[in-house]
Amino acid sequence: MKTAPESSRLFRTLLEGLETKRLIVQREFEAQKTIEERRKLGQFSTPPELAREIVSFALKNFDLENKIRFFDPAFGTGVFYSALLALTKPENITLATALEIDPVLAKAAANLWHDFNITIVKADFTQSDPIDKYNLIICNPPYVRHHLIDPDQKNLIRQRTKLISGINFSGLAFLYCHFLSQSIQWMDEGALAGWLIPSEFMEVNYGKALKEFLLTKTDLFRIHRFDMAKLQFKDALVTSALVWFRKSPLKSKSLEFSFGNSLNFPSVIIKINKVDLLNQDKWNHLSDSQSPKNEKNLSAPKLKDYFQVKRGIATGANDFFILEETRIHQLGLPLEFFRPILPSLRFLKTLEIEADEFGHTILPKPLFLLDCHLNEDEIKKNYPTLFRYLESGRLKVANRYLCRSRKCWYFQEQRQVPLFVCSYMGRPTNKNKSAFRFILNNSKAIVSNSYLALYPNKNLAQSLERKPELKSFILASLNDLPLENIQKLGRVYGGGLNKIEPRELLNLSLPFLKNIDS
Repeated sequence: MKTAPESSRLFRTLLEGLETKRLIVQREFEAQKTIEERRKLGQFSTPPELAREIVSFALKNFDLENKIRFFDPAFGTGVFYSALLALTKPENITLATALEIDPVLAKAAANLWHDFNITIVKADFTQSDPIDKYNLIICNPPYVRHHLIDPDQKNLIRQRTKLISGINFSGLAFLYCHFLSQSIQWMDEGALAGWLIPSEFMEVNYGKALKEFLLTKTDLFRIHRFDMAKLQFKDALVTSALVWFRKSPLKSKSLEFSFGNSLNFPSVIIKINKVDLLNQDKWNHLSDSQSPKNEKNLSAPKLKDYFQVKRGIATGANDFFILEETRIHQLGLPLEFFRPILPSLRFLKTLEIEADEFGHTILPKPLFLLDCHLNEDEIKKNYPTLFRYLESGRLKVANRYLCRSRKCWYFQEQRQVPLFVCSYMGRPTNKNKSAFRFILNNSKAIVSNSYLALYPNKNLAQSLERKPELKSFILASLNDLPLENIQKLGRVYGGGLNKIEPRELLNLSLPFLKNIDS
């Protein structure tokens, strides 16, 4: 007869061997599928070290006087269950159930775990009714973008989520939003849930419904945002967050936000009143707003007080509609139907674009956008070379989504020339400390949708006309703004990729413009 310590050692040895097998199964599964195939089902496995840290935090916040009834609705090969068994005694777990939609993974997981007291069911969680009630849910739900979900299936999921949670998600919501919201029906009163999800829900419009769910339908008590410069997943460019809540009628009045590379040892942790969160559009940088330096800027003018901001134009086929000047001459195309356009940011070595006497950019390889609004009969009659060029692209370009939705497939959006432009996406580098670069445009060039275009309002335009030197002052000041000032308005993806939309940039504080009129 084995003593308790001997039984415990034997169990740990078996578990270590099983974890080794699990990792092999996981690697083999990933090798058999392309990244595109896994992306359709949102299959990005949690690293074992991260899984252990998550389970460790869960156990610190779980009353172990109660036995664990564990549930994972997106099981994969079982990284969280493996971590749970490693960090607590098996006798503390009285019930364990998991769902997995992928038949290959479900079968592999069932074979792996058949001796470890867990029921694994091949099923779609978003269309499943509760098998039982559970008091601990830990899950890395599928990261599936809305456009990868079949429209009919999406409508069914949205209807079911509303029925279960009372929350009406937009059609733009990613699949993980529905997982969190539907999980409430699987939870016992007081149950604990920890979800590893993209941190973008705290910033994007579709995330508003999820934030409503967390604040009004659960007892949300902790959100941890990982450092955006560190990827939690080797194969997904996404910054992650951990959301912790309980199903409880006794809701606390505040919750904790933490930040850093470690959930259990965060760099920053602050407490925020939930009432204050109801009117906050963005949650990602709430910790920044606690610092005195930002409070001083609350009265500073915003970019929207001086500029309009628009996204650059989307051509639908840059390789066809944007040509170098030498190519235009080679084809004998009439230059009168081409507008100068700035190249991608990586081809610009300067922050100020100079122009020749025609307003064309003075760059090594000036680019021009085909911008003709004549009908095809007029072009065929009066501009045969241009007609032949359009005919050469008709088959491969005219049926592209953006082109076929226009009144005429080669018509372009109309934009005025912007005085300043800003990259709308980028990463900070050793050379450029900010992910965003502002450029002064002295030419007649417009920009593509890789830029944001800034148009001075009437008052600022008059000031710039009186004092042209203000242009250089504004340019330098914009580029000297700390990255975090812009970063907290936009969003940050894994690996430090920053992105900002026009409406977000409009709220940028510009303290240097406070006395611009005088």
